[in-house]
Amino acid sequence: MSQVRNRLLGYREEENLPPAPPAVQDVFRGVGEAARAVLGLRIALDGPQDESDDSPATARSREELDAEDAVIDAREEDGEQEELTGLRRPTTRAAVQVAVGSSLAIVGGEFLSSQRWYWAVLTCWIVFINTASTGEILVKGYRRLLGTVLGVLAGIVLAGAVGQHTWTAFALVLVLVFAMFYSAPLSYTLMSFFVTAALGLLYTLLHTYSLSVLVLRVEETALGAACGVIAAAFVLPVRTDRRTNELLVTVLERLDEVTEAAVDQLSGGSPEDLLDQARDLDQALADLRAATKPLTHPITPLRARRDTARYVVALLETCAYHARSLAATAELLPTHPSIAADPRLRRAGRRIGDNIAAIAAHVADERSTAAVETGPSIASLLETEVPGTPRFGRVTDRVLRHVQRLDETVVGLARPLHVPVAAPRR
Repeated sequence: MSQVRNRLLGYREEENLPPAPPAVQDVFRGVGEAARAVLGLRIALDGPQDESDDSPATARSREELDAEDAVIDAREEDGEQEELTGLRRPTTRAAVQVAVGSSLAIVGGEFLSSQRWYWAVLTCWIVFINTASTGEILVKGYRRLLGTVLGVLAGIVLAGAVGQHTWTAFALVLVLVFAMFYSAPLSYTLMSFFVTAALGLLYTLLHTYSLSVLVLRVEETALGAACGVIAAAFVLPVRTDRRTNELLVTVLERLDEVTEAAVDQLSGGSPEDLLDQARDLDQALADLRAATKPLTHPITPLRARRDTARYVVALLETCAYHARSLAATAELLPTHPSIAADPRLRRAGRRIGDNIAAIAAHVADERSTAAVETGPSIASLLETEVPGTPRFGRVTDRVLRHVQRLDETVVGLARPLHVPVAAPRR
């Protein structure tokens, strides 16, 4: 088994590819990358393995995986952020919105019930937690209302089934409480469902159960969610488009930083702390992914925007993967004696950086005239002019595929973001 693995991983090296047309060689390269992915999965699931039968190609693959793990698992340090003041500060803006929404919920809740008006206020508070745009608040309010409605139906059924069996109802309450906390990180709708169902059983145990109380909970929840959405939409609103554009620019800036630093180090530049930069990229991408949830929600009526948002996030995740791989390989340079830098990579990475900057400029300002440039493949930019000289060095062999895929993916971002693409330079 180890011999098959070593042979498949060997196809990641140019010298191990069989003499064949370029298309066939690309297939063998893909097989090598697939074998590397399987190796990483086995290490993640089974832990440390016997490395006595490893070939040099397998050992290098393990080193790359270890370096990538260091990028992901290293401690996150606090970065300096721009200090905002006044109503531009997110906490101040959210406090004003919550105050307005709570006032509306108090007034409306009193009309529905003078004893349980606080349910509406509580819902209004909750929909603002961990949200930053009107779209996120709308989605969270919808999820809470849906979970409450389903929980009321479940509570009615459970109360009718076990209402006369006190200990059975008590045991079910404990199960629902466990399910509530277990499902909280997974689905806000499920958490709301289990909370409401447990509440129905508690009313049964306390002998205060009535259908009108559960219906009132649905009404107060709907009112609180509506008040939160109204406050977010009309009081210092933060549009989802504006927030996602800001976060998209941040992701592109972090991607540019990681790529530029990694390519510079792979070209022989001075070492930098690539781990922190890669972590910043991952955090920025996670923030963007969370901010696009209102755009990618299944119930959104804007299907074209939903597909575009998913496509853009998928492309950015591909870019981040290749950038992390470049950073992981660059981290091996100072300590690995068998690999050396290739100065020609700096020229190849310059075009990627210019294209990322052009896309970021266009997202920040639609009037920007910056355009994405295409041209010869990255491999052709690294061709040597001296006859008989090997095309690529050891480092270049290992990173060329990542640089090439990163270049292609960055150019692919231009179409969904409506960034003009300039004709190749001659």
